Amino acid sequence: MMASFGHGTRRHPRTRGRMRSQSGPDRATLGIIGLVCAVAGFFVLGIVLGPVAIVCGWLAMGRSWAGSRSVPAVVAVVLGAIDTLLAVIMLAGAATWGNGLF
Repeated sequence: MMASFGHGTRRHPRTRGRMRSQSGPDRATLGIIGLVCAVAGFFVLGIVLGPVAIVCGWLAMGRSWAGSRSVPAVVAVVLGAIDTLLAVIMLAGAATWGNGLF
């Protein structure tokens, strides 16, 4: 009988919880990416990084407010919303006469 090279009794050893069918970053990574974008958005490009933080945080929470949520994901959504709001206020203030905040 021929020897089986690497073909044991277990046909697919990695299919039990080790490899996911999802492609791309997992939820914890998306939460951290969103948090970094939200904090960086307070300093540069808030109008771009704020919505990116909101989307990353929302995807990290599993696209719902119910259930268990990770702290970085919630913080990313909240700070991203604040960041976007401040950027819109600054743009509106810069577009008016007198260059004031309001």
